[in-house]
Amino acid sequence: MKYRLNTALAASIALLPAGAMAQDAWFPYEAEQVTPPFSTDGETSAVTYEALESASEKWNICVSFPHMKDAYWLGVDYGVVEEAKRLGVALNVVEAGGYTELANQISQMEDCVASGADAVIVGAISYDGLNSVIGEIAGQGIPVIDVINGVSSDQIAAKALVSFYTMGNETGQYLVDKHSGDSEPVQVGWFPGPAGAGWVEAAHQGFMDAVEGSSIEVLEPRYGDTGKETQLSLVEDVLQANPEVDYLAGTAVTAEAAQGLLRSQGLTEDIGILAFYMTPGVYDGIERGFIEAAPADSMVIQGRMAVDQAVRILEDKDYIQHVGPKIFVVSEDNVGDVNRDDILPPRSFRPVFSVE
Repeated sequence: MKYRLNTALAASIALLPAGAMAQDAWFPYEAEQVTPPFSTDGETSAVTYEALESASEKWNICVSFPHMKDAYWLGVDYGVVEEAKRLGVALNVVEAGGYTELANQISQMEDCVASGADAVIVGAISYDGLNSVIGEIAGQGIPVIDVINGVSSDQIAAKALVSFYTMGNETGQYLVDKHSGDSEPVQVGWFPGPAGAGWVEAAHQGFMDAVEGSSIEVLEPRYGDTGKETQLSLVEDVLQANPEVDYLAGTAVTAEAAQGLLRSQGLTEDIGILAFYMTPGVYDGIERGFIEAAPADSMVIQGRMAVDQAVRILEDKDYIQHVGPKIFVVSEDNVGDVNRDDILPPRSFRPVFSVE
């Protein structure tokens, strides 16, 4: 086997002395470790994440994303690309074309291995649908790292992701706190994303658990791919069927699409917008007062962590098996205090598919 699973690394990662790292190093970074690793209901504990200074070999890492249709995955791309450059490893990025393209993602992962990948990082289209191919790849001694979306396979080597349950829960709790004293129901249109994706189901459950027993009345969830046209169409349907709706909450693409639609219909003062994760468009919307709030999961850092985990595994070094950046909510109240570069890619970044 090319790797071993190390469960011994705990939260006591030593901080480097001040000035020991390059000025532009992204670490140490406040993070959360899940114990036992890979569990959906494990205990989270605060850790300070430290990445390697460099790789000892020029490893070949392949990354598979669901798509590159929105700014979120562009941010993850930035994270994996920049970390590969920093560590000095080769990187190949493929994207399946959307959440309906499970067969394409499976084929691309197989192609990664056939092309000589030493490790595979996957942002999964399906929570369960990749388990077979993950098992096949892991059976060949090639570590598979689960980034962002989550999979149910127990054959993965590591997870670099946050709890989308927590992301959805934080969004719902924001509404509950804001309307805790209201006697009248507050009606919310809810757009969790593509049905069947692990991150979508987790976020949906978290949101629903947060609003249960409150004045928040959630309309029937509108599931759909995270393409802008799909989400815009879903929002239009909800507005037409429910003219008294108070909020539109859902994916970042939903929030971005809803901004323009509400402005064109003169409804920006009547209907609030929330997202359960952060993108550059959502961040800008919060700054401009068009979107109220969104939890930040620091997708750039998740991508960086996944590459660092892959190299640590390949080099038989200690690593945290299940870790993600610390989640915090960005709102109109605190957006001016948030360092954008910590959570989002540069505005000028364009997709990169290869690092030589």
